[in-house]
Amino acid sequence: MTIEEIKTVCFVGSGTMGCYNSVIAALAGYEVIVIDLSDEKLASVSTRQKELSQPLVDSGLITADEVDRAIAQITLTSDLEQGLANADLVSESVFERLELKRQVHRDLESLCPKHTIITTNSSSLLVSEIESALDDGSRFAALHFYLGCPLVDIVGGLRTRPQVLDVLERYVVSLHCTPFRLHKEYPGYVFNALLTGLFVSAQLLVIEGIASTEDVDRAWMAHSKGALGPFALMDYIGINVFYDTWTDKKDKPHDQYLASKLTPLFQPYIDKGTTGMSAGEGYYQYPNARCFEADFLNRKTPIESLYKFMMVAVMQRSLLVKHAGVASEEDIDQTWKIGARMESGPFEVFNQWGETGFLAQCERLQSKTKILSEEEHEAVKSLFINGVYGHERY
Repeated sequence: MTIEEIKTVCFVGSGTMGCYNSVIAALAGYEVIVIDLSDEKLASVSTRQKELSQPLVDSGLITADEVDRAIAQITLTSDLEQGLANADLVSESVFERLELKRQVHRDLESLCPKHTIITTNSSSLLVSEIESALDDGSRFAALHFYLGCPLVDIVGGLRTRPQVLDVLERYVVSLHCTPFRLHKEYPGYVFNALLTGLFVSAQLLVIEGIASTEDVDRAWMAHSKGALGPFALMDYIGINVFYDTWTDKKDKPHDQYLASKLTPLFQPYIDKGTTGMSAGEGYYQYPNARCFEADFLNRKTPIESLYKFMMVAVMQRSLLVKHAGVASEEDIDQTWKIGARMESGPFEVFNQWGETGFLAQCERLQSKTKILSEEEHEAVKSLFINGVYGHERY
């Protein structure tokens, strides 16, 4: 059921998230408009929407007929001004490049009606980085969706009206999704921040010659009970998304260091256009990817130490998120369980493992990969030793 304040929702950008989110909104009964300046991209939107909705059909959440009816009701246009004329809510999903997003939001502010709530679906940029481009930040917020996951992040800026966040929260509930309202902005929100630990540790294991992509995925799937390993997940999301994130200008020296390590791993896939599942090829070939085959886990013994290597990285990030005051320990665990479809959150995993050897694992991870900046690494050690991370339980 739709909410009173929102009738028309506009999605600016017809990439993966714009296509996916527009179908979710249409299925909930909203009038939906997808806007993209490229007529060529708009021509493939309906096909992409159907492809991205297929997992929902396969899981029995909706029927194929419902998807077809929803897609048929969505308006596609390359006319930004006309598309925004009656917008109550706008969701921006253009490329993950800061200056591009800032310019797009300046355009949105100038063209949208005064009551329109303007949101970004950015996965890595901070609310404040985009919001400062607007004259009126009171109606701006991050409304961040995840592909194939019911979790939705809501983050306001310093000028965002509380009523705007309330409306967004009820909008998310109307989509049959789970809203997660962060206490403050944080790079990667909560779930993406934790995923960053997973993805970066997985990539560094390969870059440093410790394991192959399949070994890494096999270890994660076997020991975490996850349906997909990190490289298969990167294929699902799109290698280009990660490439854009790491090639965007980085101010912090450690981010620059990680970017210099990670981008060479992405570059061949970008050059060839094999950017993941939607392209038919990425780290795996689709639709018959090796990681989907029944005997994938049995072809080679999954190495538990690789899983622990990655899980420690997730646990480190969870500690830093909690210490930053972004979310509680319980919310962080719940976010991970919903987003990653895991039985246990990172703090719960710590309790299962106990503290013995945790610092040793952190030291090993840091010495092998330098996954954290020295400041972050020292903070993790300090917080752990001082009882912030589970120490008080023992």
